[in-house]
Amino acid sequence: MTQPKPSIRVVAAVVRSGDLYLITQRRDGAVLPRMWEFPGGRVEPGETDEAALERELRERLDVEARVGEKLAERHTTYPHYDVTLALYAAEIARPESIRAARVRDFRWISSGEFERYPFPAADQQTMDALLGFKE
Repeated sequence: MTQPKPSIRVVAAVVRSGDLYLITQRRDGAVLPRMWEFPGGRVEPGETDEAALERELRERLDVEARVGEKLAERHTTYPHYDVTLALYAAEIARPESIRAARVRDFRWISSGEFERYPFPAADQQTMDALLGFKE
């Protein structure tokens, strides 16, 4: 009998500054290393999406954030696990204080620059829906 694939819930933040979006790069030792994504991470047991996203932004970028409305949610099947990604609007109180604490790098980019950065499938689908690139 085959075992069911693990299912992971992930949250990510759409942080804007004018016409620019904040993206982060995964570290070399991470799953899907060096891929770019909206900042965020896994929801731990007992956490709300909002609490998980605030924690992840603090851990990864050393910032305090205020999480707003849910913008999109998508389910993606990978070979060894399934991911549900919930994307939320978020604000960072002091964007100038961002530092790459648990990410390889971060960038502020325009929507026209997204195609230059490789994103994991779950992030790409959600980003495309959010920004109206694809259905």
